[in-house]
Amino acid sequence: MSSKNQLNYLYDQEADVLYISKGKPSAKDVSDEIDDGVVARLDPKTKEIRGLTIISFAARTKSKTTAVKLPFEISFHPTN
Repeated sequence: MSSKNQLNYLYDQEADVLYISKGKPSAKDVSDEIDDGVVARLDPKTKEIRGLTIISFAARTKSKTTAVKLPFEISFHPTN
């Protein structure tokens, strides 16, 4: 799988922030808050979502009434 299509995530427990990234982040990407505490990182030319930052991630998941909907679809393929 090429690194361009690889989905990476990092959870910062101290800050309670989940970072999700498709491929390597680029300094040219632009950010847009798409929901309260959810920031999308976009390719400035194509407007494709290249990453998400979800603030207060653990706090959101503790509530059974709150769903965190991601604004993209994921296709899973074997890497072998």
